Amino acid sequence: MKTREEDNQTSPMEFLLLGMGNTPTLQIPLFLLSLIIYSVIVIGNILIVVLVVSEQHLHTPMYTFLGTLSFLETWYSSTILPQLLASFLTGDRTISAHSCMAQFYFFSSFVATECYLLEAMSYDRYLAICQPLLYASLMTWKICLQLVAVSWLVGMLVSATVTAFLSQINFCGRKTIDHFFCDFTPLLELSCSDTSVVTLVSFIMSFLSILFPFLFTLVSYVCITAAILRISSNIGRQKTFSTCSSHLTVVTIFYVTLLIAYLLPRTAPLRQLNKVFSFFYTILMPLVNPFIYILRNKEVSEALRK
Repeated sequence: MKTREEDNQTSPMEFLLLGMGNTPTLQIPLFLLSLIIYSVIVIGNILIVVLVVSEQHLHTPMYTFLGTLSFLETWYSSTILPQLLASFLTGDRTISAHSCMAQFYFFSSFVATECYLLEAMSYDRYLAICQPLLYASLMTWKICLQLVAVSWLVGMLVSATVTAFLSQINFCGRKTIDHFFCDFTPLLELSCSDTSVVTLVSFIMSFLSILFPFLFTLVSYVCITAAILRISSNIGRQKTFSTCSSHLTVVTIFYVTLLIAYLLPRTAPLRQLNKVFSFFYTILMPLVNPFIYILRNKEVSEALRK
């Protein structure tokens, strides 16, 4: 990675994260708010992992995926919030180039892994609702663990590929990242070299890690919806829908905010709106997911009451 020093605020190997703005009077309130959010994220997601591990009746593929997702989101938020907390507390918003690349790698790896985990969860619900007689043979423990392992492996490989190409471009100018973390597009805006190759690689990897899982999940839920509508009784439809309502809620919020954040043009008037949607899927999603599963899933809520 190459950078050129043309700004007094950063060294040749540092970037300046603008974050949500520079208002000194709000730094302490923002620090306290972020600390509360981070604490709730960690406690809520670890609580679900503990419930899945400790409760015997939750030892099923569906809850194995849920426990893995909660474990992932604990690390997912940890790639962004500690750096944000430190900047609010100290006022130092610089980040070294190597730390920036590391943050981008882990963040993008966790995003890709989450997309594949949500896809695996939708496949599990599809089999349970649309192929109930074959579910036990098609979703064995071996297949469940293989899907989890492949989700992590593909996420890491996709992220490593994009990060490797991104780290080869030249960064120059003010080296000021108009975001609250090191994301792909804000970093690309600082380049003074040809970015066509890394843009193409990023597009291919995004299709494989975001759009493909999204389309697979969408098709799964179309089939699930059709199967639910074929159930004659209202009670049967409600009972069947309740088994996937939590996951459907999480998938909808995650993909809507993720796609808007990356498809929204990064023009000057829309940059703050882009940060808002990025805040939704990077920080608020790990925060609300435990509450969604605890409040909307009877088995999880019963395990919590015990």
